[in-house]
Amino acid sequence: MRKQDCILAFLLLLAGCVGGDTNQALLEPRTIDVDAAAEPAGGVISSHIQQLQAQTGPSYVTLVVHEQQKRAGSKATGSPDALTSGSGFVVSNGIIMTAGHVAVKRGNSVDARASDGRIYAGKVIAVKPENDMALIKLRGFNAAAVTPSSNHCMQRGAPVFSLGKPHARNDTARIGSVNSMSFGRAVKYSGFGYPDAIELRLATKKGESGGPLFDDKGQLTGMLVSTLSDANGRPLNLAHAISTPALAQFLCSNTKCSTNWQQLSRQSQACPAT
Repeated sequence: MRKQDCILAFLLLLAGCVGGDTNQALLEPRTIDVDAAAEPAGGVISSHIQQLQAQTGPSYVTLVVHEQQKRAGSKATGSPDALTSGSGFVVSNGIIMTAGHVAVKRGNSVDARASDGRIYAGKVIAVKPENDMALIKLRGFNAAAVTPSSNHCMQRGAPVFSLGKPHARNDTARIGSVNSMSFGRAVKYSGFGYPDAIELRLATKKGESGGPLFDDKGQLTGMLVSTLSDANGRPLNLAHAISTPALAQFLCSNTKCSTNWQQLSRQSQACPAT
């Protein structure tokens, strides 16, 4: 089927309204299930990526975002309401990157669950709706950051894996492959969107927006923002991710960034056709 014939209905807002108690200081250490249902599944690649997810897992967090407290004078009028939940990853000391539609707007408060089960509080410090990206600053959080790939361009069929938490399920590592480095058109939805994206063979679910996408070396190569379905709502085993040069430009324009991120921010987002 031609891509233009199945643009389909997008299940784009992978983060949804949530509830529940996020005030526990310590939870059970996190475990990550490996889902190899997408291409390529099994064999040497699957085994290798299972090893890599143990290496990359500490840089991944799950998020619950709350509406900024409304105040009457100097007194808060109520506790923040839970708005969304989603996934994210560490880009520098205490700084988390996630999808813009997960963070919603600057100033919102965030509870982030780390790999040891602890909950860290923070705040949304920057949002770029037109490229569906956001940054969060967590208090007292110090975990290893992701390592971005120095070359973000990948060949069609290249193996990748993501980390995220689908709603009502455990944290999940999904194994998939690159379908194309360009979707070839802009996407817009509910005040957010992106001008282009990596197209993936990856069976993502609601709740995995903002999660990291890694290559077969365990290096960051993108951030998940959406999954695709057909006009009848049936999943197509296709997902979109924002490429690392776009992430780097956003990160370095809003906070201090490492040399690796600075170099990426100067790269073109366009890749040779494969």
